Amino acid sequence: MAQQATTPEKKPYVTPFSHRFIAGGIAGVCEILVMYPTDVVKTRAQLTVGKSKMGFTQALLDLVKNEKLGMYRGILAPILVEAPKRAVKFSANESYKPFWVDKNGKLTTWRAVGAGVCAGLTEAFVVVPFDLVKIRLQDKSNAGKYKNTLDCVAKIAKNEGILTFYKGLESTLWRHGLWNGGYFGTIPVIQKLLPKPESEKSKVMTNFIAGALAGTVGTILNTPADVVKSRIQNQPTRPGEPAKYGWTIPALKIVAQEEGLGALYKGFVPKVVRLGPGGGILLVVFELVSKMLREMSEKKNA
Repeated sequence: MAQQATTPEKKPYVTPFSHRFIAGGIAGVCEILVMYPTDVVKTRAQLTVGKSKMGFTQALLDLVKNEKLGMYRGILAPILVEAPKRAVKFSANESYKPFWVDKNGKLTTWRAVGAGVCAGLTEAFVVVPFDLVKIRLQDKSNAGKYKNTLDCVAKIAKNEGILTFYKGLESTLWRHGLWNGGYFGTIPVIQKLLPKPESEKSKVMTNFIAGALAGTVGTILNTPADVVKSRIQNQPTRPGEPAKYGWTIPALKIVAQEEGLGALYKGFVPKVVRLGPGGGILLVVFELVSKMLREMSEKKNA
């Protein structure tokens, strides 16, 4: 009896690092171009000591009306880092997943959180200098101090030293670890709860909803660390003068004691308005670009 020919088992597709890097970079730039003005409002709210004078909607309208292009002040720094930042975020998360799967090869919710935290800690090292420059430029009180991004970089380096660019690293590790853990840990949970998409259009909507809700969870978790990070990075370095805000935990205590617990969530509304929908934009664009790159690769190898 002749043996029946067997077709070789098709190996599961593994997304190359280069594809994850490109898709993450494009996703990040798309998100920041759409949502950046809300980030300016968020940073200014976080830097305000005491009660904020206006709510999010009024602050955003005031920004658009009175400063026009000022609502994009400081955007060069995050644009320059956005591609590598988001690329590192998604690439690192995918790279860490194999180390977090259980013995059955499954990534449970808490294991997904662990992979996300590791991705966030990795991402933090990339973004610190760019974040510091962005915050200095976004602060309205610094409007006459720095002419532009390059002038800001030059003056910080000259007056405060090169190491100043890594001021706030520890608080940035807290911020990114918490956000990414919440984001990547929540996405699969939301996707399981939503109806299974039956078309590409419904898949895009599912990804947007999952990403937006996951971005909101991440924002709830990391806003206190973000508040103190903004203050740590915005205070100038003066030789022989101790900084008011140093490490994250003591800084959280100072803000809570002086301004109340609610101050730890200053800028939360503009932050969640950005990172909720922003998280949806990130996931949708990342998945779409990844799919496009995969199809291009398969056609090339066919």
